Amino acid sequence: MNKSIMYLAAACALAVWSRAADNKPDANGQVTLKGEVLDMACYLDHGAHGAKHAACAEKCIRSGLPVGLKAEDGQVYLLIGEHKPLNDVLADYAAKTVTVRGKVATRDGINLLENAEIVP
Repeated sequence: MNKSIMYLAAACALAVWSRAADNKPDANGQVTLKGEVLDMACYLDHGAHGAKHAACAEKCIRSGLPVGLKAEDGQVYLLIGEHKPLNDVLADYAAKTVTVRGKVATRDGINLLENAEIVP
């Protein structure tokens, strides 16, 4: 194996490791994730997301439909605050990239970020 390929493989391994390390819970069980704010109804129904869907996503989130985050690693999370919806807070960020922190829970294939808050 030539050195260029070895260096490239090492760089890729380091990138994967550092990304995984970013998503590990801290001492309080909190993770920090960066990704696109989604309205979960349109995303799950027909894959709608991105700038072309921003106005619709904002309307859906403001109307109370579930809000989520498509993280940089491709995982999708339902977002809720501390026993309350985050729709009023996140509607302005529809289809935009934000960083959020919260506790991850997964059940029956559904990812949830609870007690979520936007990280400045």
